[in-house]
Amino acid sequence: MNRAELEAYIKETYGISADYPFTGDFVTGVFRHPGSRKWFAIAMRISKTKLGSAEDGAVDIVNVKCAPDILYSFHGQPGIYPAYHMNRNHWLTLTLDGRVDEGTMAFLLGISFDLTKK
Repeated sequence: MNRAELEAYIKETYGISADYPFTGDFVTGVFRHPGSRKWFAIAMRISKTKLGSAEDGAVDIVNVKCAPDILYSFHGQPGIYPAYHMNRNHWLTLTLDGRVDEGTMAFLLGISFDLTKK
């Protein structure tokens, strides 16, 4: 799944579009739960080195909230990392470069959405 596909999936599944709360930054998009207004996903572009890669360049990612009791079972799967710039005990980073299969992406987005309800 790439960034455009992620945004289309969230719009179709949850009826939510990204908002851009950071002044002058129209790349970092936040997806908020409609009931609580809490973030359930944040999409951004970061340097690959932030994820421990030796490769140059940038990668699109999405951070999702995850239940701590299952969070670590996803570490080490292709394209899934401890959260970048978020609490690593409650969030995961998923790359939007096709390495995370769509079923896993949908599953983790669903968990994140449910965890941010009121």
